[in-house]
Amino acid sequence: MLQQFVRTADLDKVYAVADKVFASEKPTGWKLKAFKYYYIPSSPVGLAGIVVEPTDDLHRLQQDLIDAVTPFAVKTGTPAAFMSTEDGRDIQADLIKYVAHFVKDAAGKRFNPHVTIGVATIPYLTKMLAEPFDAFTFSPAGASVYQLGTFGTARKELRALDLTP
Repeated sequence: MLQQFVRTADLDKVYAVADKVFASEKPTGWKLKAFKYYYIPSSPVGLAGIVVEPTDDLHRLQQDLIDAVTPFAVKTGTPAAFMSTEDGRDIQADLIKYVAHFVKDAAGKRFNPHVTIGVATIPYLTKMLAEPFDAFTFSPAGASVYQLGTFGTARKELRALDLTP
């Protein structure tokens, strides 16, 4: 939904505003549709995911989160902002830029709601995309704030959010 750099000291404030946004939206009642695979190449591998059809509800939720978190956002971060088992050596420079520019480059009309499913070789992922995808519907069951890891994956859950009003 949203990737931002925030100060560790502001995390409790971020959790509080995110709780309010999710509680007001009640996303557990939404019906969403997963409709295709995708991958982002990062030679020699790629990061694969399942794409969710964007909806007005998802766009509104994302914008409400952006508005709520913006007062706590900082311009950029370092590899230390990410969860790493390799002292930051596994954190890509492009990932830091991606997070720093997420709102400008990947939100709103450019939002690509998805669930990351793993890393694989490019030939494997090319073959995977050529296979039929059986679309399915689902409802969100929860939401959390995560510390990102390599490839921008949700690596360490910091806090589950409250989805009840």
